[in-house]
Amino acid sequence: METVADPETAVDRLAALHAAATGSLRDALTRFLADGVPPDAAERLTFRYPELRLTYRPTGPLPRITRATAKFQGPGVYATTLTQPAHFRAYLLEQLRPLVQDYGATIEVGLSAQEIPYPYVVEPGAELARGVTSSDLARYFPTPMLSSVGDEIADGLWLEAGDEPRPLALFDGPRVDYSLRRLVHYTGADWRQIQPWILLTNYHRYVDQFVRVGLKALAAEPERYARLVLPGGIVVEAGEAAGAQADALIAASPWHRFQMPAYHLVARDGQGQPGQGTSLVNIGVGPSNAKTITDHLAVLRPHCWLMVGHCGGLRQSQTIGDYVLAHGYLRRDRILDELVPPDVPIPALAEVQVALQEAAASVTGEREEALKQRLRTGTVVTYDDRNWELRWSQERRRINLSRAIGVDMESGTIAAQGYRLRVPYGTLLCVSDKPLHGEIKLPGAANAFYERAVGEHLLIGLATLDSLRRNRHGLHSRKLRSFDEPPFR
Repeated sequence: METVADPETAVDRLAALHAAATGSLRDALTRFLADGVPPDAAERLTFRYPELRLTYRPTGPLPRITRATAKFQGPGVYATTLTQPAHFRAYLLEQLRPLVQDYGATIEVGLSAQEIPYPYVVEPGAELARGVTSSDLARYFPTPMLSSVGDEIADGLWLEAGDEPRPLALFDGPRVDYSLRRLVHYTGADWRQIQPWILLTNYHRYVDQFVRVGLKALAAEPERYARLVLPGGIVVEAGEAAGAQADALIAASPWHRFQMPAYHLVARDGQGQPGQGTSLVNIGVGPSNAKTITDHLAVLRPHCWLMVGHCGGLRQSQTIGDYVLAHGYLRRDRILDELVPPDVPIPALAEVQVALQEAAASVTGEREEALKQRLRTGTVVTYDDRNWELRWSQERRRINLSRAIGVDMESGTIAAQGYRLRVPYGTLLCVSDKPLHGEIKLPGAANAFYERAVGEHLLIGLATLDSLRRNRHGLHSRKLRSFDEPPFR
């Protein structure tokens, strides 16, 4: 490890170490596939993740810091391995600068003992040489080891061990690399295109509307928006957003090949660089999908994810097309019961709740009593069983006790994952049927509902993220932090 003078130098050095390590691994892999010459022991020592280490040794009491992140819980040495530090540069600097400025922490960087698995440097779609098997490669190159990939830090299961450093971040290099590859697999696009403001939906019609809105934004504001990225790596640049060219590109997207296709409206920052746009992921139906995708999106440290989808209305006073703003969740999804037990409350985040309600008022043009007639705040019950109605006699009392006003299969999972993985979250659902009151989805009524409601609903979600983007202060709430939280967000 070597001591560096400042955060900027640290990130530059980390990026150089990662580039050298992955380059060495890639070169050795190429040589082996071509000539059968494996790396020797000395060469393999270069296939390692860079490590970032901070030391905090106060000479007096800890400073009183009110922000939620970039803070030490006590004196000591904190460390993590990193992947793709060049891509995460802005995030790393955002965390490092306050730790150095407010605490006087010293920074060290170097190579860690963790090896980079070879699949993480092979470009997606690359084929291995004929006659070479994965077992051949595993003899000479590091492979992914499930024993070294986990969420023990995020779940509070890590244990202090003597003089070993405390965790600096929720996710280390191998855990992040694992998720980056899974994101490509599930969403169908390069993980680098995923934006830090995320909408999650459970219905493809929201995708159609998102694409239309994205094309309109590209054509109207090319100085703000750079491109629209579709599954399969299809890219619509700002200059291609109008006319038949855009239609042809959209039609060419093989979205149906991917389990949870994602669409990215890439916005430019103040310096013209991309990175502060919005992604929409069609997660499909069910809590398993909801947990799977958020497990992987979380390593990108997004600023917020919102669920915008459909639900069943549980109250007679609701009308199909009304909105449900969740302020609590009855979690009957069961998928997170071991990680976040159902008796652990999932708090509503005030900044997100206010932004959702204000966006609904702005988009619908309705306020006060008129808005209250269409937007109701309350508890959403999330099931793992789409046919929960068939056991209504067993569920009736629990729903009544919770005062639930809507039912779905994803929102409680997404909120609990946001709480667990420290990503701000929120839910705005649209009532598509009323299962307890005889108003079920029928083809004709459903089509009329979708045409009227989906466009407005998506615009509310986008407007909410715009509002949060402009006012990030306080979004990363202390409600999401534990008493022994790692310093990094």
